[in-house]
This record gives sequence, structure tokens and C-alpha cells, in this order.
Amino acid sequence: MELINIFAIAVALAMDAFAVAIATGVTLKTVSPRQSFRLSWHFGLFQFLMPVIGWFGGETVYKFVQHYDHWVAFVLLAFVGGHMIREAFEKDEHEEEKKDPTKGMRMVMLSVATSIDALAIGFSLSMIDVRVFFPAVIIGIVALMFTLVGLHLGAKLGSGSRIAHYAEIAGGVVLVVIGLNILYKHNVFAFLK
Repeated sequence: MELINIFAIAVALAMDAFAVAIATGVTLKTVSPRQSFRLSWHFGLFQFLMPVIGWFGGETVYKFVQHYDHWVAFVLLAFVGGHMIREAFEKDEHEEEKKDPTKGMRMVMLSVATSIDALAIGFSLSMIDVRVFFPAVIIGIVALMFTLVGLHLGAKLGSGSRIAHYAEIAGGVVLVVIGLNILYKHNVFAFLK
């Protein structure tokens, strides 16, 4: 497989991570180096691991997961996005610090949700007899870089006090819309036509 094709796949897979990173940056408003490392490392790691798992699992894992992978991604994204929207509307008189989406289970949920499509890429690579390690490394690095850029872009958008509230709501909506788009790509809404 040519490098340009691998890179195109990596960029396509990184778009969800990029959008989620923007939403996360909006929520945080200021991003520390530690938060940047945590989120970008985990998004990159999961984007690297999923094609490897898909490649080694081959047809067995893919057949098992393909029927509900889109639902898992949707539920995780809708849960985190809904939580962001709810937090934006909460009127905390003490301005209690909101939960950091770069920590704990929230980060793991986002990492899985943004990388689950890469499982199918790994399966596809195994079907066309392409070794998985090099493409997986490229996919992981691209996701890591897109996450870093998205996180800091989102923090810039969220740091303005006038737009921070609306930006956080928009970030939550974006996560839900990404989840709905995943369902759309898997023809869940075909009955509406």
C-alpha cells in the first residue's frame, strides 16, 4: 500500500478525534501540557491499536463487532456530549471546576469512540494481505497530531468569556452529531427514506 493512501486513511480516521479534541479544548478553556499529552497520547494509542486488533482478529472479530460498533461509538459520544451540554447549562454559584475530559473513564470512552472505525481498517488490511504495523503507526501519529491541534484550537475558542458558554454547548452538540453521523454511515436511518 502506498504511503499517500495510508496517509489519506489516517487523516480520514483522525477527523473524529480532531472534532472531539476541539470540543474538549472548548470545555477546558486552558490546556496544560499534561492534558495535551494525555489526550493526544490516548487518542493516538487507540487509533494505533484498533487497526492492529482488527488485523489480528481478522474476520472473526470483525464479524462479531460490525453489527454494533457504530452503536457503541454513538452511545459513548452522546453520553459525553450530553454531559457537556448539561454542564454548560448548570448554574454553579461556586463555579466548581468541571470534570476534566482528559482523565479517567471519560477519556477512555472518547478514545474508544473515536477509534472504533479503525478496527475495520485493520480487518481490510488483513484481507488485502498488507502488513499492519507501518499503517497503524502512521494512523496513530496522525491522530496524535490532529488531537493536539484540535485541543489547542478548542481552548482558544473556549477561552473567550463571552462565547465560552455557547462554545461548550456547541462542543457537546458536535459530539452528539458525530455519533449520529456514525449511525448514518452505517445506514441506521435507511428506513426514513
